[in-house]
Amino acid sequence: MWSLLVGWGLLAVASYLTTRVVPGIQVKGGVAAYLFTALLFGLVNAILGPILRIATLPLRILTLGLFALVINAALLLIVSTAYSGLSIDSFWSAIVGGLILSIISALLNAFAGPVLRRAIR
Repeated sequence: MWSLLVGWGLLAVASYLTTRVVPGIQVKGGVAAYLFTALLFGLVNAILGPILRIATLPLRILTLGLFALVINAALLLIVSTAYSGLSIDSFWSAIVGGLILSIISALLNAFAGPVLRRAIR
């Protein structure tokens, strides 16, 4: 349970940092808006992500995995459609945002995640 909350918090931090790096992505609101955006993105990614990844497997093989950027962008656009607090200006902003969000989230989970998970045990 605590591990899930740590992952959720790290995704919220990654969302915040992504909005600071990518000019076409904005989250309106304070900390709660970032937490809700992270929660919604996590749910969409957990539910629709595997379906999209399996359905587009031939395209991902043909593009040597680059089509995964389009899938991440589509998931971000779905979240921005479902939640009015997240606004994405263009598809290219979503692609760059998906890439940056993935990199920052992976780095946070690799370095800060284990430390935080050990601290809450």
